[in-house]
Amino acid sequence: MGRLDGKVAVITGATSGIGLRTAEVFVAEGAKIVIAGRRIPEGEALAKQLGANCLFRQTDVTVEPQMQALIALAVDKFGRIDCLFNNAGGPAQTGGIEGLEVERFDAAMATLVRSVMLGMKHAAPFMKKQGAGSIINNGSIAGRLAGFSSSLVYGAAKAAVIHLTKCVAMELGESNVRVNSISPGAIATGIFGKALGLSTEAAEKTPAVMRDVYKTAQPIPRAGIPDDIAHAAVFLASDESGFINGHDLVIDGAITGGRNWSQQQQGLAALRSAFDQGA
Repeated sequence: MGRLDGKVAVITGATSGIGLRTAEVFVAEGAKIVIAGRRIPEGEALAKQLGANCLFRQTDVTVEPQMQALIALAVDKFGRIDCLFNNAGGPAQTGGIEGLEVERFDAAMATLVRSVMLGMKHAAPFMKKQGAGSIINNGSIAGRLAGFSSSLVYGAAKAAVIHLTKCVAMELGESNVRVNSISPGAIATGIFGKALGLSTEAAEKTPAVMRDVYKTAQPIPRAGIPDDIAHAAVFLASDESGFINGHDLVIDGAITGGRNWSQQQQGLAALRSAFDQGA
């Protein structure tokens, strides 16, 4: 505990899933935080739970004045901003390229990419003036490899986030401000249910199902959980990662590493059987 003592952080998308758990862990590690989300009851409840070291501000992360005000709030209330976790996101339209609707495409890009740009844009001046800071952007393995999202739009957006991270890291690194991304794999949160059309309330009840569905998807025999991302964010926000910049940290239990060993061995056994039958 205490790895973030004296740090001030802003966390977007903090009313559920990864953002909520990250907020809890950051405060436990000694940080003062400003959390953002669209849902007021959930945000206010979390701020009350976490106490004086947490403030909530309702924020639409796609709207520049609201993002600017969110960053400014942290500086006004706590005197500085040491970490920004651009975590807010959401599902995008599913289906093939021919059926995509321009309005839904643009809305997804605003939520997933524009919000990240806005957060970095408005945090950068404060961090550069301080001569220190850590920006963490939430990517995805779907931004690294095709076929890991129910939505090709989501995958394209996350690819943009990962590359934007690297581009800004090359700029801000010269001011001792680090910019990195985290690319989760199959993390049991409500986003999968939302992507498949469930209401927010119904989707938030699906993580247990996701833990069962994805427990054999990767070599590590369980699905990912929000804690896995939250603790990685603590590391990137802390001074322990002071020489890490422009990096995309993949946290996926090696689902993108290749074929699982057991599947490969089953395939070889089937091939041997076919050879024996053909001999």
